[in-house]
This record gives sequence, C-alpha cells and structure tokens, in this order.
Amino acid sequence: MKLGLQEELNMEQMCVPLILMDKLPLAEAYVQDHADLQERLIRLLDSWCSPDFNLEDVRRQFPSLSLSKHQTDQIQPKLLIRHVFRLMEKFSIDPGLCVNAVYKRKLDSLRFLMYKRFGEKNMTEENWRDHVQVTVEGSVDLQVVLVELLVKHSGLKAAAQWAKHYNVPRDRLPIGVWDTMETLSSSQLEINEVCSPLDLWLTPPSHQLQFYQLPLDQQRVHMVENSEQLQLCRDSVLQAGRVVGVDMEWRAGFGTVSTQRISLIQLAVKERVFLLDLCAPGLSHHSLTVNFIRALLTNTSVLKLGYGMSGDLRSLVATWPELKEEPLEFKGVLDLLHVHQQLQRCWRGRTGPRPVEVNEGPAEKGLSLLVQQVLGKPLDKTEQLSNWERRPLRTGQVRYAAIDAYCLVDVYLTLSADPKAFGLPDDLHSIKPSPSTKSDSDKKAKEKRKQTGRRGRQSGIGRTGDQDERVRGNGERHGASITPQELRVVCDNMLQGLGRYLRCVGVDVLMLENTDDHKVAAQIARNEGRIILTSGQPFQTLRSQVAEGRCLTLDCSEKARDQALRVLKHFNVHLTPSDIFSRCQACNNDEYLKLPREDMTQMMNKRGLIQDTVPKQEDWEAQCDAQVDCNRSRAPGGPAFTPHCRWAPRSALDAHSFRFSGGAEVQLETVPPGLLPRIPEYFICTRCGKVFWEGSHFDRALAQFQDILNISDDDTTARKH
Repeated sequence: MKLGLQEELNMEQMCVPLILMDKLPLAEAYVQDHADLQERLIRLLDSWCSPDFNLEDVRRQFPSLSLSKHQTDQIQPKLLIRHVFRLMEKFSIDPGLCVNAVYKRKLDSLRFLMYKRFGEKNMTEENWRDHVQVTVEGSVDLQVVLVELLVKHSGLKAAAQWAKHYNVPRDRLPIGVWDTMETLSSSQLEINEVCSPLDLWLTPPSHQLQFYQLPLDQQRVHMVENSEQLQLCRDSVLQAGRVVGVDMEWRAGFGTVSTQRISLIQLAVKERVFLLDLCAPGLSHHSLTVNFIRALLTNTSVLKLGYGMSGDLRSLVATWPELKEEPLEFKGVLDLLHVHQQLQRCWRGRTGPRPVEVNEGPAEKGLSLLVQQVLGKPLDKTEQLSNWERRPLRTGQVRYAAIDAYCLVDVYLTLSADPKAFGLPDDLHSIKPSPSTKSDSDKKAKEKRKQTGRRGRQSGIGRTGDQDERVRGNGERHGASITPQELRVVCDNMLQGLGRYLRCVGVDVLMLENTDDHKVAAQIARNEGRIILTSGQPFQTLRSQVAEGRCLTLDCSEKARDQALRVLKHFNVHLTPSDIFSRCQACNNDEYLKLPREDMTQMMNKRGLIQDTVPKQEDWEAQCDAQVDCNRSRAPGGPAFTPHCRWAPRSALDAHSFRFSGGAEVQLETVPPGLLPRIPEYFICTRCGKVFWEGSHFDRALAQFQDILNISDDDTTARKH
C-alpha cells in the first residue's frame, strides 16, 4: 500500500487471507482510491453470499492459514451481506453488480412484508401490494417465492392471481396453483385495485376511542409544494419561542437501500401542521428549502422536538449532500427518545412501568408507547410503511404524517406542565442520553480516537485496519470497547444463572421469570432498547421480532460463568475491579448508600437487633456463614472494593423509618450483629434495601473473571493501603 503496488498484485491473493482472518478493514484500505479493485472486492464478497459458496474451497487455497472459530464465524451470509451493502454505499458501486446480496435482502424483505400483512395484520392491503411489487419486480425467483408464501399465508386463489400477474412458469408453481388458475375466470384472476371506503378526515368512533387523534381540523394541515407556500411556513415556524415538532417520512427500503431519501418533512406547531412535499419539483432541491431547514435546525430561539432523530438526520444528509459539505450544528433540539428512556427508568425504579391501557395485537413501542403513556392512547401506525413517494398522498397518509409530528408537541407540553408527576426533572433539557443511545457522531469520534491511538502505538501500516469488530449494545459493530454499564440485556428464563453473573460485573440485566413466555423478552427488548440473550429453539422466533444484531444465542450446556465470559468478550466489554458488585444482585439497581459502621450499629440498636449479651464466638460465626459471605479470606495486595456506581446522599434515607424515598426499607435483619466489629463500611441498595459489605465473595468474583479483568496500578495500590 505504501509503495502503491496494488495494480501490480493480485487483489484476491492479497485480500482473501485478510478477510478470512477477520481483517476486512485492512482489505478496504488496500483497495482505497482504486475503483476497479473496489468493484472486484465487492464482487468477491458478493460471490461468497451465494447459496453454493463453500468456505472450505477457499481455505484449501490458503492451507497455511490457521483460523479460529471466531474468524470462521464471520464468514457467514448475514455479516457478508451487511459488508457488501456498506461497501456499495462507501464506494458508490452499482447494486446490479451484487446480485446475491441484493437478492437475499429482497428475499428477507418479502418475508417481512408477509409477516406484517398476515402475521401482525397491521399493514393495509394497498401498502403491502405496493411494496411487494417493487420488491419482486424483475426477478422470477422472487416472484416464485411470493407465490409460495401466498399459498401458505393467504390461500390458492391469491397465489393464482399473483402467478397470473407475473406469468410465473408452470413448472415452478407450487402444487395446486396451476389447477386453481384453470378453474378461475380471467376477471377472477385479475388483481384489482383496492376498493377502500371513502377516506374521510374524521375517523370512525371506534378508532377515535382506540388511538390518539389530531386535535386540528383538516384546514389547519397545510401541504407545502412551492416557494410561496414555503415562505408562509417559514414565517410561521421561525418565531422566537416556538415549539416545533419535527418528523420525516421516506419510502421504506426494507434493508435493500442503506440510506433513504426523504419524501416528506412534517413541522408541527401548536395551532397548525406544515407538510413539506420534497417530491414536488419546485421544492425538493430548491435552495430556499435547504436554507430554511438549515436555519430551523440551527436556530437557538426555536425549540425543535423529535423522537430518535439520528435516523432522520442521516436521511436528511442523504437527501441534500450539500449539508455534508457545510455540516450543520444543531441547536435548540430536544430528542424525546432520551426523555422517554428517563421516564421508563423512573417508573421501573418505583413500582414498575406506569399502568396503561393495552390494546389487542402487538405491544406498543417507541413513540407510540410514549404517546400512550403520557396522553393515554397509542398512535395508529398502519400508514407507517406507506409508499411516501407516490402522489397524490391519500387522506390517511396526510393525517398520519400530521399526527406523527403534532403528538411530539402535545407530549412535550403535557410533560412540561407537571414533570414531577412523571418522575422527571423540572428541566427536561437537562436529561442526558443514556450510554447505549449515543449519537453516531459520538461513536465515530470515539472509534477515530481508538484507531489513532492504535496507530501511534504500533509500527508499520499493517495494523492500521486491524480492528476486532464487536457487536455493540446498539446492534452495530465497532472496534472500541464498552463499559459493563453500557451493555443492557434481557435474559430469557433459561439463562437466569447467566443473568446473575452479568449483573455481578455491573451489566444492566433484566431476567424473565420462570412463568414468562419467551415473547416477553422481545417486548422488553423493543421497548427498552435491550439485547436479548437466549438459548435453543426460542432464538429463531425472538431474532425475527427485533432488529438485526439484537439477539444473541448461548450454548445452554455451558456453565453460567463460561456463558458470561463469552458474552463479555462478544460485546468487547472493558471490565475493571470497580465493576464487580457495582449493581444490586437482587433488583439490578446501580445506586448505593454508603454507611459507616457507627451508623449501621446505631440503626440496628434502634431496631433492637443487637442484644445486650454478646453471643458465643461459634454462634455468631455460624450465623455469619449462614447468611453472608464474610471477609476472612481477603486476598492481600489485590484490588480494593470501590464499586463504579451512583452514590445516594445520606439525606436519601429517612432517619426514623429507615426507608428510602422509593419506599424500600433497609434490610437490617440480614446483617449479623457479630459482623459489626469486623466490617467498617456497608453498602445499601436504595431500591430494595438490601445490605452489602466487602467479603471473600468479592475476591472470588475477581478470580472468576481474571481472564478479562483490566487491573490498573491504582487498583492494587489502593488495596495495599
């Protein structure tokens, strides 16, 4: 690479060993600035996505390579397809060159559409039909699969209609479809336009009772299609003190397109909603439109509300590349996703999630769940997957788009009126994003610093791209490590032992009860942004219900400790002694109150738990062994017990009732009186009241995770003193 010899060497001979050794970033660097090599690299990866691909044939070409199981696990279709699509976008390669990867993505999209239409039943016939036609267009293989899936989900008549529509060859039709085609008349085989009732602005009463409704009439929802209408929108929105709900819509690509281009931008204020039609010729690439959006997003006097805005902003840059040339500095923006996460944490910290009315069908999630929890009713999401590029928009689409933006304003004003009623701080802007929802720019900056440091430490160029990618808590793959607190998981009820081990080292773990159905894990994962840890048969079902990379299966025959080590290594968790027991083993809380021995003794005296007569030595030692893990086997010179947790002030505990503000009472009866002379400090969980202290169990935990534990000189020095 340094000598610029790429054109003189065989690309496959250079890059295939790198890919096999899980060093694809180095192969990417090798073909950088060489368009023909970039195309050949992507073609190579795409050929490995073929059903006929055999890894052993490739390995035989490089017999000297000794590959680990982790390295061979990376050469599997799902990961390879992800790399192909990423490189297609990075190098601007025509998707037509990647037939295997594109076919597999479209096949997955088709199956997803069938699930949405016939499984969840929350996708209209019109939306489903439009997306299916785009997905299978031009591919006989996909059209055959469509007919096969329709036989399974809808019946022979629907399968025969679509088979006739695409003239699927008779020899490729499932059994019974051709016979059905023979018995039906030409008119019966036609796929007619969907005949829906008149789409009125006001929805039926049953719909109004079930879903959140827009509190504006149709005249207050304005389509913006030209520069004059845009100026009226600008004058209304760019006013000091305005609160503006911002949302964007684009045609769903179902994974076949890396970044979507926006079709509609919704801007909602208290009294009206503006819908900027970016498909209108006079608006989409007009400089006035770009300048208006730039002015809006950088205006400090206008509060912009969104929900999960990072995806919207990525699509915004894809729509208008000029925004990348002069990057936006977002000001006055509040992402209600972060507020929602804080809301969930507050309610879990009290008595569980706030009770809400649960409708039939799939559990609410995302913005719909927030609207349900704050305003009482969820959103109707049946138009979410519409074809937003088709014009004119139907009334139902216009209504849905307006509601999606206006509900942000409604939620914000409701929360701001009485934030304490929802367990939130007075200033909603003070809420910071949780570590698992850092922005893409934060992640990229962190990764860049990581790579820069690595290059500074290593000699030569051969290690520049040598990144051991790991699956991050957000489902993406990054080289940088994460802390245990950044990893948020839900353990299936078959892996409760694993959950206890992970909680022991500070991972945020929720565990299903023995009586819970497996699908509860998927509901929790979607609602709270957690990763599912499961084992065995449920993996296939759970994986299909969450985003890609957010479900991990473990070998149930392994011991819980070995499973925990596997999870920590898989997610590249940077474990330190301060993470051990930094979270309550009983309730998963990460906030402790630290009390000295004198205060603990005084509290136990007030409760009458300390007798006037001291028990015999052997009696209190037996009591200690039965209830606790005492510290008689402390390892000298090891790391000190300084948990990485949140510390509650002394005022958090009521001096008379010995209760915390959440209602938990200190479990004083679990502390053996004979332990008081020996233990100088006690740690009390503020959520459940359980009492902890440093003992031999801490040293045993250190020993169990010593293979991946990162111990600094400061840790050992503190322990020696």
